[in-house]
Amino acid sequence: MVRPTLKKQIPDLQEVIKETAWKQIAETGAATLSLRSIARELGITAPAIYNYYSDRDALVTALIVDAYTSLGDSQQAAIDALPAGDNKARLSALGLAYREWAITYPQRYLLIFGTPIPNYAAPENITTPAAACAIVPLTNTLQALHSDGKLKLERLSPLTLELQSMLEAWKNYRGKADPEVLYLTAVVWTRVHGLVMLEIGHHLPPVITDFGEIFRREIKNILNQYL
Repeated sequence: MVRPTLKKQIPDLQEVIKETAWKQIAETGAATLSLRSIARELGITAPAIYNYYSDRDALVTALIVDAYTSLGDSQQAAIDALPAGDNKARLSALGLAYREWAITYPQRYLLIFGTPIPNYAAPENITTPAAACAIVPLTNTLQALHSDGKLKLERLSPLTLELQSMLEAWKNYRGKADPEVLYLTAVVWTRVHGLVMLEIGHHLPPVITDFGEIFRREIKNILNQYL
């Protein structure tokens, strides 16, 4: 089969396509993403894009994986800069880095955590591993704190049998993390995620001129509650 001829040659076309897609998402939203509009903007034939992405959904999936990977990389970088044994500082750094990544790349954040795109269903076999890797730094840090005996698990209410079963299933999926560590992974993640979504969505009163003040205090509260 003859490959479509480009109207012009673009180095690293696959990456340029994704960069243009992010630009369009920022301007008009993910629901309006179109391979043909990307082709027009780049000055190439629409079939040329099909060499890399069979349809819009394939491109969206690639963007989701890239977003999760970028988030995970930023989380790992936040703790790599700190001493291995200072897990309290690492936990704080993870929270702060999470917000920083989200407000730096709001389109990426909303693509993976925001409103679903009509008629798009993420292929779990592709996106779930990337999503799981994004929270590995948090899980590992909490596990290290647990191994050091520094998590205040006695303050948690007893596990129900149903929740215990679900956490054990998660443990089998994720590896060696303790079920209570996985529970705290979900809870801590939920708390920082909720605040970030409020900030990105501009859902707080305009008198809150520095949302970072609220966020940083909540990180301290999390540390005080669980450590």
